[in-house]
Amino acid sequence: MTRLPPLALATVAALSLSACQRSSDPAIEQTGARPELPTQSDALVPAMTIPTPEGWGGELPTVPAGYTVTPIAKDLKIPRQTLVLPNGDILVAEGSGGHAPALRPKDLIAGFIKKQGKSSVEGGDRITLLRDSDGDGQTDLQTTFIDGLDAPYGLAFVDNTLYVANQGSLVSFPYTPGATSLPGPGTEVTKLPSKINHHWTKALTASADGSRLYVGIGSNSNVGERGLDAEENRAVIWEIDRATGASRIYASGLRNPTALAINPQTNQLWSVVNERDELGPQLVPDYLTSVREGGFYGWPYSYYGDTVDPRVRPQRPDLVRRALAPDYALGSHVAALGVDFATGGGLGGPYSEGAFVGQHGSWNRNDPSGYKVVFVPFRNGRPSGDPIDLVTGFLKDGNARGRPVGVTYDAPRGALLVADDVSNTVWRIAPANARRTAARPAARTPTGGVAR
Repeated sequence: MTRLPPLALATVAALSLSACQRSSDPAIEQTGARPELPTQSDALVPAMTIPTPEGWGGELPTVPAGYTVTPIAKDLKIPRQTLVLPNGDILVAEGSGGHAPALRPKDLIAGFIKKQGKSSVEGGDRITLLRDSDGDGQTDLQTTFIDGLDAPYGLAFVDNTLYVANQGSLVSFPYTPGATSLPGPGTEVTKLPSKINHHWTKALTASADGSRLYVGIGSNSNVGERGLDAEENRAVIWEIDRATGASRIYASGLRNPTALAINPQTNQLWSVVNERDELGPQLVPDYLTSVREGGFYGWPYSYYGDTVDPRVRPQRPDLVRRALAPDYALGSHVAALGVDFATGGGLGGPYSEGAFVGQHGSWNRNDPSGYKVVFVPFRNGRPSGDPIDLVTGFLKDGNARGRPVGVTYDAPRGALLVADDVSNTVWRIAPANARRTAARPAARTPTGGVAR
């Protein structure tokens, strides 16, 4: 008789207990400005289900009638975020970091479960360049642009300088227009918090005038169980002076701000944030929010304003009183990892004004949530209306054919780019009658100009 190793036995037992956890209630509305927040349920073993990877088998994601979806890059090594350069080239950050030690038995089990939903490919620690020379929506050149990085994630481009957020540092590269490769490892602008790196990704964007960079830094725990000393400079967004590298905390209490973007209508910073786990299948909703300078968003003491999390010790009622409620709930455990705004009419129709959001998908519930790209309509610079499914079909027969991460709106070509880190693909979504624009001759970005 074959004996299972201890972790496998523990996992089987945990899954048995997990299967007994309640599923979500479809009558509870958890998107929009005022999500319903059910009763907390802090179980010994939280609900855990993650669809295992399975190839597309020649099929494609599902998009609405009148739109097309095309793979423009394959065989990547964990693509996470993308960036369109001024000349039309597309950069893809590839990598996987973290490796925080488990603290509790259920950390081991959750880590094992989450690993089942990931690609078996090792992260590339690189940036790949994609070029479409004739504007036909197909990639003519796919080549390594920068190699030897450390789990790169966030990307920004200002004044012919490329900025890359590794898991432990922000680095810069002078850019030669039209270049197909740049020498690494780049010049360090500033170190980034990397102690433990429970949440290793470092989101990045530039201010509208290009003078400042914003970096999203996730927490080192779910709700401070590693001790609050480990959370110094974590669960925050940094503002960095691009000229000097000097940094300060711009906003705090954001458990894991996984992607950042500037709303072009208002020049306001926005973020998608992954909230805490292990309180039930419908707690706590991940969210999209504008980010106020000096704002505190509750983590770890509360969520959605003053809803207290009793697991945190010591409690801080003084901070709870000033905690801000986020602008727009996306649903519990959808794991939003990408955000970008439509400009110039976007993809047209209902996708003209608002934000695209990539939802990587849940692990902490029995019925999976997320695993799609949605569009949040805006009006006058604010969310207005229910989220609209744009790219679906990532789940099939209990398996994940892909998982969306970064989303980037390619304004000159009127298309949306979606990085998929399970099938290791970049997808391109566009109106069926989209205009075709060849790669523009590389020219210097004007002072203050920003590419995201």
